[in-house]
Amino acid sequence: MKVEGRPTRTIWLDDDGWSVGILDQTKLPFRLERISLKTLEDAARAIADMEVRGAPLIGVTAAYGVALAMRTDASDPALKEVLRVLLATRPTAVNLRWALEDMAARLEPLAPGERMAAAYARAAAIADEDVAQNEAIGRHGLPLIEAARQRKGAAPVNVLTHCNAGWLATVDWGTALAPIYMAHDAGIPVHVWVDETRPRNQGAGLTAWELGQHGVPYTVIVDNAGGHLMQQGEVDLCIVGTDRTTGGGDVCNKIGTYLKALAAFDNGVPFYVALPGTTIDWRMEEGVGHIPIEERDAAEVATVTGSNPKGEPATVRLLPEGGRVKNVAFDVTPARLVTGLITERGIAKPSRVGLEALYPEHRAPREKTG
Repeated sequence: MKVEGRPTRTIWLDDDGWSVGILDQTKLPFRLERISLKTLEDAARAIADMEVRGAPLIGVTAAYGVALAMRTDASDPALKEVLRVLLATRPTAVNLRWALEDMAARLEPLAPGERMAAAYARAAAIADEDVAQNEAIGRHGLPLIEAARQRKGAAPVNVLTHCNAGWLATVDWGTALAPIYMAHDAGIPVHVWVDETRPRNQGAGLTAWELGQHGVPYTVIVDNAGGHLMQQGEVDLCIVGTDRTTGGGDVCNKIGTYLKALAAFDNGVPFYVALPGTTIDWRMEEGVGHIPIEERDAAEVATVTGSNPKGEPATVRLLPEGGRVKNVAFDVTPARLVTGLITERGIAKPSRVGLEALYPEHRAPREKTG
């Protein structure tokens, strides 16, 4: 997608051919800052501190973190420790586990002297695969917006999204925003309702920024406004992303997603979730009570960071001193509230049968009878 008019990815190899460049998303939207990851510790910090975020991008960053670590020590014990350190950085996003298991499967059979080059090659391949998957998600989701346009005539199609599931959450294109970008590029009038997404404001800060960079019309709303807009007929469909989707179709996404799904269900608004197959946790059938839900620092709720009149970042406190905080980062939306899952292979019904129809390689073995 575009930043300052130029095509840009969220992660890349620097000119030295081995360090890894990223956009520091903690500085957006007030400052566009590119930083370089040179060690395992740099990659782990970038994931844990949310300099990179979004399930697909977390997975790619972890893969590159393995490659960086192999430059220092590629022994069996070192590889095992690298995988442990990176896996502990964020507990909810399943792409992290997927990427690390993929890297382990490819590196463990190799001699230590072969691991560094193989790790860099595989990390780059995972990044390219992510771009291809997200572009395919966009192609499969585009007809949903086209159909809404046909129903509305000349009026813009209004899509509501939550958190940031655009290209900043991936390597390029994004998941939930990929169909929106394709619709915009195809000349379809589309407008996005952007939930602010407290407490980290990924909607107001990141989604709004990237939509604006690409020229897509948007309006930021407070998190509790979505239901009202749906009641007023001002939302044609919802598209959100996900950090983990169970094999049974339950969806774990940024806190507040469940409430949007309830409002959409009550008002007959289609509620779609966009995801690559790498975000599906085939080992898990139900999400509520089973997916580990990350709890983050209370400071994210107690304070807010913005820009002062001089254009400088500034953090202010919102709560009384000593006020108690519970900062739950994700919630689970049951499959019954989801209209469909937009994947790189097509749109699936939110169920084991629906997902297995698109991913037959994950079908559970059937018992023989007779």
